[in-house]
Amino acid sequence: MSNPTAAILVIGDEILSGRTRDENMYYLAGVLSAHGIDLREVRVVPDDQSAIVEGVNALRCAYEHVFTSGGIGPTHDDITADAIATAFGVPIVVDPEAEERIRGYCAKRGMTYTVEEQRMARIPAGATLITNELSGAPGFTVENVHVMAGVPVIFRAMVGAVLPGLAQGRPLTVRDYRVQRPESSIAGELRTLAESYGDLTIGSYPSMLEGRSGTTIVVRGLDADRVTEAISALHDAFPA
Repeated sequence: MSNPTAAILVIGDEILSGRTRDENMYYLAGVLSAHGIDLREVRVVPDDQSAIVEGVNALRCAYEHVFTSGGIGPTHDDITADAIATAFGVPIVVDPEAEERIRGYCAKRGMTYTVEEQRMARIPAGATLITNELSGAPGFTVENVHVMAGVPVIFRAMVGAVLPGLAQGRPLTVRDYRVQRPESSIAGELRTLAESYGDLTIGSYPSMLEGRSGTTIVVRGLDADRVTEAISALHDAFPA
C-alpha cells in the first residue's frame, strides 16, 4: 500500500515579496514524513482570492490532504476563509463555537471582543474547527483541506491537533553520506548504484566543507534496512 499524499498551499504577499521567510512548509514536510504521509507539492500564492481558489481546487483534487498556511487573521487582507468557502461553493458564516472560543480567549486576557475578533470566527458553513490553544482563533477543515494560521508557532500547534486524526502510512527513512569529491567525479558510479536500489530515492547535492568541494548523497526510502544497505554500499564505493 502506498502512503497517503499531501500538498501545502502557502498564502501571503509577504512570502512572495521576500519580506518573510516561510518556515511552515519545512516543518510540515518533516512531520508528515515521520507520520507516513508523502508531501508531494508546494505552492505559494498571493493574497488574491482567485489565486487561492484556483490553488485549493487543483490541489484538493490531486492529493488526499491539503494544508493551507496564512490568511485567517483579523485584517482586511486575511481572505483565506472567504476563498475556501468560494472554492467549495458554500456560504461563509460566523460559527457559534468559533465565536465562543475567541470570546473566551479575550475574556481571560481582559481583551475586548471586537468586530476584528469576530472576523476570525467566520468560517465556511459545515467546516470542522481546528483547535488553537495559543491564540484562541481556530483553524478549520473542509473535506480534505486543513486551513491553518501562517504564524509558525500557531501553525505547528494546529498541525499537532490535526495529525492524530489522519491515517498513518510508513514513515520515510532519510540518511546522508558525504563524499569529499566533486559531484561530476562520482556521477557515473552513483548512477550505477542508484539503479541497483530502484526502490529508494538517491539524490546528490554539491556542498562545501572547510573550503573543499564535495558531494552530499541523500538516501530516502520506506524500508529502513534497504536505506542502511544503500549507505553501506556508498561507503564501499566512495571510502571516506
